[in-house]
Amino acid sequence: MDFPDYTFDYVVSTCVYCSVPNPVKGLREIRRVVKPEGKVMMLEHMRGENRFVGKALDIINPLSTFVSSVNVNRETVKNIEKAGMIVESERYLMSSIMRELIAFPNK
Repeated sequence: MDFPDYTFDYVVSTCVYCSVPNPVKGLREIRRVVKPEGKVMMLEHMRGENRFVGKALDIINPLSTFVSSVNVNRETVKNIEKAGMIVESERYLMSSIMRELIAFPNK
């Protein structure tokens, strides 16, 4: 992103990280532009925690990415942590597939 470091108090994303080619790199960029005391608010769908649902999403993911470039089995919470942020709160909206996440940079 073409913004200086620590520009924003808040960053909001909605159903973005299913289609970003390199989600950890994108999340690191968010961490870079949010202020140290800032928050990242996300509404994202991801791989379900239920074993059956998760496997089903893994099976249909190749078709989903071919048809619409959407990954239905991303592990977004793990990617947030890999990007150097901490998940402060996580609320399930549709089982564990759709979640509201609040994170902050671990700087």
